[in-house]
This record gives sequence, C-alpha cells and structure tokens, in this order.
Amino acid sequence: MAQKSYIVEVEKAKEASEGRPSRGPVYRSLFAKDGFPAPIEGLDCCWDVFRLSVEKYPTSPMLGRREIVDGKAGKYKWLTYKEVYDQVIKVGNSIRSCGYGEGVKCGIYGANSAEWIMSMEACNAHGLYCVPLYDTLGAGAVEFIISHAEVSIAFAEEKKIPELLKTFPNATKYLKTIVSFGKVTPEQRQEVEKFGLVIYSWDEFLQVGQDQSYDLPIKKRSDICTIMYTSGTTGDPKGVLISNESIITLLAGVKRLLESVNEQLSEKDVYISYLPLAHIFDRVIEETFIWHGASIGFWRGDVKLLIEDIGELKPTVFCAVPRVLDRVYSGLTQKIASGGFLKKTLFNCAYSYKLNNMKKGFTHGEASPICDKIVFDKVKQGLGGRVRLILSGAAPLSAHVEGYLRVVTCCHVLQGYGLTETCAGTFVSLPNEMEMLGTVGPPVPNVDVCLESVPEMGYDALASTPRGEICVKGKTLFSGYYKREDLTKEVLIDEWFHTGDIGEWQPNGSMKIIDRKKNIFKLSQGEYVAVENLENIYGQVSCIESIWVYGNSFEAFLVAVVNPRKEALEQWAQENAISKDFNSLCEDARAKSYILEELSKIAKEKKLKGFEFIKGVHLDPIPFDMERDLITPTYKKKRPQLLKFYQSAIDNMYKSAK
Repeated sequence: MAQKSYIVEVEKAKEASEGRPSRGPVYRSLFAKDGFPAPIEGLDCCWDVFRLSVEKYPTSPMLGRREIVDGKAGKYKWLTYKEVYDQVIKVGNSIRSCGYGEGVKCGIYGANSAEWIMSMEACNAHGLYCVPLYDTLGAGAVEFIISHAEVSIAFAEEKKIPELLKTFPNATKYLKTIVSFGKVTPEQRQEVEKFGLVIYSWDEFLQVGQDQSYDLPIKKRSDICTIMYTSGTTGDPKGVLISNESIITLLAGVKRLLESVNEQLSEKDVYISYLPLAHIFDRVIEETFIWHGASIGFWRGDVKLLIEDIGELKPTVFCAVPRVLDRVYSGLTQKIASGGFLKKTLFNCAYSYKLNNMKKGFTHGEASPICDKIVFDKVKQGLGGRVRLILSGAAPLSAHVEGYLRVVTCCHVLQGYGLTETCAGTFVSLPNEMEMLGTVGPPVPNVDVCLESVPEMGYDALASTPRGEICVKGKTLFSGYYKREDLTKEVLIDEWFHTGDIGEWQPNGSMKIIDRKKNIFKLSQGEYVAVENLENIYGQVSCIESIWVYGNSFEAFLVAVVNPRKEALEQWAQENAISKDFNSLCEDARAKSYILEELSKIAKEKKLKGFEFIKGVHLDPIPFDMERDLITPTYKKKRPQLLKFYQSAIDNMYKSAK
C-alpha cells in the first residue's frame, strides 16, 4: 500500500532566479485540500471570542485558582464566564476614564493569573494593544519594551512591582499609570508619585470608572491586538505585531485540525495554565479554550508544586515545553528503575508490548487496554487522571522522550512547531501516527508551506529528499516588527515568511526540523558543522541534562560544555567507589572521561564524521539558566553569551586537548 501523505501540492517548484535560491513545491494540509476553513461569522476580533462564549456559557467555570487556607493550598475556586465578563467591563471602564483608548499600548507584567486574562480582555474590548512584559528577560528588557512600545499604562503582579520600579526614571517618559493585581505598599506609592505617576491596587482600580460607561469601539480584523516581544538569541527583543485576523485564523485552523482527528474541545475541557501568557504558544491555546467555553486553572507559580497543582485540577489538556516533559520522563524512568526487579520487569514488558502494537497501527487506546489498566494507569493518575492531549512546543522534543510518553501516559502526545511571527502553531503532529515521532507533523490547515534551498549549507529543496529553509504564507502571519521595517523586509519576501529553520519533508508529509540557518560554522580544515543537529544527537545521552557544542574556524575539533544529570553522575561515582559531592565530581578528570566516552559512544552509533566527535568537555553542575543570560525564556541557547561566559573553560579545553 502506498504511504498516506497528509499534504497536497498547490503550486509547482521554482528554479533559482533573480538572485533568489530555488524553492520546492508549495504544500498545504490534506485537511484543507478543498480550501482553508472559512472565516467564522461574527468572529472578527479577540474580543468576539470571549463575548460570544459569555453569551453561550455564562455559568460555566472560566478561571480558577487554588484557595490558600492556613498556608495550605486547597481546592480550585472558580469564576464563571459571566463573573469574569462583569469584572472585565469594570477594568475597561476604568482604563477609559484614565483617558486611555484605542491604539494605546498597555503592558501586562506577571505570572499567569485571572487578573492577567481580565486585563488582556479589557484591552481586547477597547482596542488597546496588549504588550506583555516578561521578567525572564530581566529589568533591562522590561525597560526596553516599555520605551520601545511607548507603554502608557501597565498592569503588574504584586511581586513584580519592585521590578517595574527598577525601570524608573527612563520608563517614566511613557509610563503614567500602574495597576497592581494585588495590593500596593505605602513606600511603593511614594516612589511612584515622586515621578508624577499614579498607582492603584486592583480593588481601587475597579472603582475608578464605576460611574462611567463607555461604548466599545468597532474592531476590525486587520487591527493589531497584541505586540509580543520575542527574546531573540541575538540583539534587542523584536516587537511582533499580531492582528486579530492572525489569532482568529489560527483558531479556525486548530478547530478543524482537532475535529479531523476526532479530538474536538468542548466546555467540559480543563486546561492547566502555567506556560507564560507573555508567549504566543500559551496565549493562543488559552484563546482556544475561551472560545470553546472551557475552563482554565492557574498554577501557583512554583515548578516544584506544578505536579501537585495538576493532581488537584485534573486537566484534560496539558501543554509543555520539552524541558518540563524531560523532567516528567526522568522522574518516571527513575521511579521505575528503583522499583524492584518484578515491578521493573512488568513495566518493561508492558511497555514493549504496547509500543509494538502502536507501531503496527493500533491507536494508543486499542494497543493494550490491559497494560493501561494494570501498569500505566499510575502514570496517568500522576497527571491527574484525565489528560487526553499533551502538546509540546517552543523547542524540539527528543524522539525517545516523545515515544516513551506516547506509550505510558495513555494520551496523545503532539509536538508542534511555530514562531511568534506565525502566531504559534504552524505544524502539529497527528495522534496515533507513530511514523511522525521526531517530526513536527504536517502543516496546520490554514497555511501554505514550501522549502527554499540554502546552497551555502548544501540544502537543496529540489532534491529527492527535499531540505531547505521553511517558508510560510497565510493569514496567521504577523503584520511586521514594530518600528523595524528593515527587519521585516529581511524575513517577509513576496508574502513568504522565512523562518530561519531548516526542515526536511518526510514521505508522509510531516516536517522534520534538522538545523538552524544561522547556527553553522567552519572548522579550520574547512568542514562545516551544523551544531543544532549535533546537540540534538548528543542530548540523547542519558547522563547529561543539556549540552552546548562549540567550535570555530581556528580549531580543528569540537569541545562542549555539559550539564550532567546529578543522579546519573552520582550513581556512576558510587559504582566506581569515588566518594565526592556533585560539584567536586564535575571537576574530576575521571568524570570528564566518563562523559566523553558516553558522547563518543552515541557519535559512533549515529555514524557521525570524525570532526563531529567531541574532544574535550567542561562539566558545569549549574544548568544553563536565564539568570546568567545563557538561554532565552523558551530555553534556546544564546550562543554569543555562552561563549563569553565559558571563554576560559573553552581556552583550557583547546590547550589541554592538543
């Protein structure tokens, strides 16, 4: 039987011409073979998404948070759609009576919460541009965004107010009003008023416009609803302009996708909100949930307590970034490894049996109901017992983790790919398609996609295995970078957005991300190294958490900085009668040799070329983090900063390895 392909060709390939490289055929999703989903009647802006749900589901629970009783977290307490709506109208009236209206930039700063959503909806109602400020970028970036976007009013979580005050005096040129999601201290009030600004507690602000009522402006599809600043691995953050149309088009596509695989959402669905709303991934998922009248429960803001919050909320959909799923994976594998011989054997047998059946084409529900009941139910209960969809985005999820979770969580694990500029989801893998492991699946049914050749890296979009830069076209695309026409022109060429990611079409129409256009360098012998690809391979070694591979054109070999997995390294030390703590182990030459051997093993297994082997390692017990500015908020490595930070370690590795 010929393999089923999930894409259809809509335009022929183009040879290179007029200084543009060749590009492969244009494809779209099979689910859109008869055209993209039609625009939905009466749905013209993000405000409509919320307004229509309030009409349809006024008494359904919308936003929930855990009650804290005597310092202990209790049950989730809910606000209904109508209750949220009433507060949003008050917030909107107060914003207007402070003199702010259409086109004004409104900052929102803080962890996800009911107030975050209410402030966002108030912006949607009155046509303000919602500008999320996110602290993982540090005070410098918050100040940059306020000044660059000219933010005049900002909402902030109570504990973020000190951070906001650090942007004074520079930010006060634009910022005139601050609203706390909670209380305000007398000292804060004094500090703010000293600069001629006004600050309100949440309750005070709700009273500001109570005697006023304002008509809502008419909002167009083409109006901008949010400016999302992306962290970028180089240079200043860029303000991505996202219109109502982008979000609404995306919602229609997601709806058609879920219906096509029989996983439609309903008002019974429950979502755990913990990934930052300041990023597009979580923002569009929450918009989708609001559109279906479903419920959104907020976490308490502590990663260590996340699993506990999930146990209490019992969500049906769980979105994650690979870093979180890697934690779930290593937690599970460790639990099983320490569970005694019988338990371990039972688990491993059940695992291989179910995996084989899934590979034969059984859905995860049919593959082994008995194993699900006896063995995997415990895993399912660990995520609250009701999760049916796990979505992973923001960075590549390694295939072994994805495959493992598909078997043991008894739910669909879908990996997606998108950028802020494409309004998040552009590709999503499909449930029950085991061939799609390690890919991001086919395009969503509202965009056209093609690959453009990158001759300098040897990627040819017209080859029998087409590879090249992923380019996207459609109504989900952003409207440009705010005040940066120059950067917009670099990436938007003839309506095609150039992502900078290198992809490879698979025979079934799914896309595999194999490289980044910029992350390529030459070694001194003239060999090109595609470093992302190598890090993905080396990242599969079980004794390491993460790895940064480095080389340059003056050296003939590669070196790496590794964050070892604490448990794995300590276990190795124990087996080799080395009694040292984790930090000292990372200094130990024997530990370095052990890690190098493990890296060489996988390099041989994956048939890497000689120059792609790692010849020196530096072990850092502290994981790459945002505090030291080594990674972005979505955990992408900042290579220039890593080099600066580890320069002396790199110099030493090159000296001692020669």
